[in-house]
Amino acid sequence: MDWVGILPEDAPDPRVEGVESLKRMPIPVLGLMPQPSLEDTDSVSLNSVLDDRGYSEMTASITYTLWRNPDDRSDPVNLADLESLRAIEEVPPWSRPPWLIEQVERMRYPQLWEAVRTTWHREPHSSLESLLADHVNHILMNQFREEVWPGGKPWEQHAPVVTGRMVNSRARTVINGVEVPGAEVDTDPFVYGIGARLADGAVVTAVLPRAELERIQVRFTTRN
Repeated sequence: MDWVGILPEDAPDPRVEGVESLKRMPIPVLGLMPQPSLEDTDSVSLNSVLDDRGYSEMTASITYTLWRNPDDRSDPVNLADLESLRAIEEVPPWSRPPWLIEQVERMRYPQLWEAVRTTWHREPHSSLESLLADHVNHILMNQFREEVWPGGKPWEQHAPVVTGRMVNSRARTVINGVEVPGAEVDTDPFVYGIGARLADGAVVTAVLPRAELERIQVRFTTRN
């Protein structure tokens, strides 16, 4: 019998293709500075827009594994919520690619999904503030849906939770050890957002769970 959606044991690791696709990015990709509480697992997604002149927009988004107690990874405090744990309890009766098993096992721990974005536009974009607001709303809609819209559907709402006018444009942040002008969203009860302009019209933004902020050093660095 053929199982729809079942990957063969020798299926290629999509992360390899993802790393190769990042070579199309015309600027370096940024992430959060290396630190014990965050693990960069090469989980990077790349979205792009093409027109008759080539790429007009590219966005690289990085997902991290969060270690609440990095000194002891066996500490139960590191585990994700019960819903995530239940989702991986059942082991299928067929073989799976090693990289898929690794990804499923990683679901045992909290993931900072698409926490950092590096966004490049060929033409100058409207503002850092609007890109940061877009990132904040993206995370709220996908990671805090029940908290923001209890019992409802976010796409039924008529307005975003955060707009560019709600962004503080006088913030500061650090990129590669240098303090630079930035912008932040520090009013949402669920997430904190911060970002800065880069060279060539690019922007870096980070949106992080407010409940985990004390464990994270919110500083940017160029990602290898």
